[in-house]
Amino acid sequence: MNFEKVKQHIVNWLLAYSNSSNTEGFVVGISGGIDSAVTSTLCALTGKPVIVLSMPIKQFKAEHDRSMEHIHWLKKNFKNVSSHEIDLTSVLESFEKSLPNDIQDLLTMANTRARIRMSTIYAFAGHHKMLVAGTGNKVEDFGVGFYTKYGDGGVDLSPIADLYKTEVFDLGKHLGLVQSILNAKPTDGLFADGRTDEDQLGATYAELEWAMEYIANKNIETLNERQQHVMRIYLDRNRTNKHKMEPIPVCMIPNELKK
Repeated sequence: MNFEKVKQHIVNWLLAYSNSSNTEGFVVGISGGIDSAVTSTLCALTGKPVIVLSMPIKQFKAEHDRSMEHIHWLKKNFKNVSSHEIDLTSVLESFEKSLPNDIQDLLTMANTRARIRMSTIYAFAGHHKMLVAGTGNKVEDFGVGFYTKYGDGGVDLSPIADLYKTEVFDLGKHLGLVQSILNAKPTDGLFADGRTDEDQLGATYAELEWAMEYIANKNIETLNERQQHVMRIYLDRNRTNKHKMEPIPVCMIPNELKK
């Protein structure tokens, strides 16, 4: 892959979309991971104003430190980038007090964190007439649905959603991102126990990408035991999360019933 040409293609696409929608620039939530780092850098390369947001919610120090290191690097290299740090811990705690205790399981509250952040990002985007740039990659957005519906899945456009996670890492290296981002194990940062993406998924991104490509190419070779296990993970996630990846179903009323 020619990452210089890929970079320029995405930057041109972002610029054209913003111009056609008559918007002023982009807002990106920074997590301390590779996807948001690459996305925010690509947005910055358009030359349009970019607002990056650090939104810690009971965040681990290492994740927060990576976010701030990337933001510092971004602002040092791009004068069109501004930033805000908004600690949303008290917002989550207030919401927790309002919810019945018996529905506050780990996954529910992890998704709640993502949705609080989404609301914050859109507050900035709406006020400044900007677009919310999504940070999902191909295997997350179209393979296993590894994102929060109406959380980090609530965006205006998705600049890196046709790149696999491994390709996003390679593009990040090409862009010269800070080493701490390139070295970090992928994590959504939504769980209090600090679990990584691989802990949650049960497979690496490279393995899930293999499964996605295997199905797309209709391969028929015999799978070994690990490959069979990964394929089961992929297919189960894909089936379970179809509701995220497909358009919202609409109950169409037959014309004869409308008369």
